[in-house]
Amino acid sequence: MNDQAANRMLKTLEEPPAFAHLVLLTDRREDVLATISSRCQQVRFDPLPWARIAQGLDGVEEERAQACARLALGDAGRAARLAGEEGTALRRRAEEFVRATLAGTTEGRPWLGLLELAKAAGTAAGEHAQERLAGELEMVPSRERKKYEREGLDARRRGERRARTRTLDLSLSLAELWLRDALCVREGASELIYAVDRRAELEQDADGRDPAMLREGMELIGATRLGLRLNVAEELALEALAYRLEALLSV
Repeated sequence: MNDQAANRMLKTLEEPPAFAHLVLLTDRREDVLATISSRCQQVRFDPLPWARIAQGLDGVEEERAQACARLALGDAGRAARLAGEEGTALRRRAEEFVRATLAGTTEGRPWLGLLELAKAAGTAAGEHAQERLAGELEMVPSRERKKYEREGLDARRRGERRARTRTLDLSLSLAELWLRDALCVREGASELIYAVDRRAELEQDADGRDPAMLREGMELIGATRLGLRLNVAEELALEALAYRLEALLSV
């Protein structure tokens, strides 16, 4: 493709249709800017039933499929991720993190496992973005490639950051749900737990716990999840959370 043809194609792509529509999907409406949401027609999509999600996890042992479906909170994509190799590692690291705070053994720095998985997710996202950029550069006129490469590098860094933050958020969500399940056990509602494949461990962690402290622990994790979106120091935030949970929950 010559430069003239490439320019014509890029110009076509840059010109929006006369009646363009933007579709915005989110499970956290509070994160959408008011200037955007005010221009949107809101359509609610209820989460899928966990039993239906579990049926779609082919090749996964039944009890683990049920746990992944419940922990996904109605998100089939998240359930598939949890049921895979990466999700198994996420669940294990999140469990190690929260159980270390319950046992008072944070000297092992369990948050480092969460950071390691988040870094790997960011690296994978960056590599994917680089491959896509390399393919797109073939269609860009030679005189514009430097600018396109700079913009691509910035986009890659943003993508790496998003992937890292999302992975940390998922890990902390799993830790939060672990405390939620322990609270269910402590309150005599074991039938409501999500991690049904880890029932024995949850019963052990729930034994002798103060329900009010478990609720407060969930709030601490939730606050940390919100803070991570504000570009805070990730390791420092997780370390502080671990020590606060340990002081609150360890017996």
